Amino acid sequence: MKAAIFLDRDGVINVDDGYVSKVDDFKFIEGSIEAMQILKEKGYLLVVITNQSGIARGYYSEEDFHNLTEWMDCSLSDSGVDLDGIYYCPHHPDKGIGEYKIECSCRKPKTGMLDSAIEDLAIDPSLSLLVGDKLSDIEAGNKAGLKASYLVNSGNDNYVDDIENVAAVYDNLLSFAKQLQ
Repeated sequence: MKAAIFLDRDGVINVDDGYVSKVDDFKFIEGSIEAMQILKEKGYLLVVITNQSGIARGYYSEEDFHNLTEWMDCSLSDSGVDLDGIYYCPHHPDKGIGEYKIECSCRKPKTGMLDSAIEDLAIDPSLSLLVGDKLSDIEAGNKAGLKASYLVNSGNDNYVDDIENVAAVYDNLLSFAKQLQ
């Protein structure tokens, strides 16, 4: 069983400008690549788990998401960061259209993406961490039995250190990575 760090995408890895679906709109948050390099050097698997309700809402297609994800994955690989898994939820229970308007088990704060990664990659949840920029990320990590879940303020919301059920709050992924033992 392996230790992993689960990373939300928008607001943790890249700037969350809302429904990012094109390479031209994707901007890595300053220090996020360096942070992932540090986390890999510390021996963690890196797994991206991302709600993508823009697919459900019809703003972009799953093909658009896969094209952007392939570009992101290649860009990270070129920088020495090989992601171990990328999981996404294309659903939304209220705002989805067609086949995407469902109450699923994968949309955070539910644990479906985490559960799949844990099974697929032989991850030990008790050794694993989550970094997200929304309380729904934290709730998913806690429900999945992870060792700890952390918030970063690099997304749209600003949090303070006394948020219930959050191990700690950091300015960004790099500040988290640098303190991790």
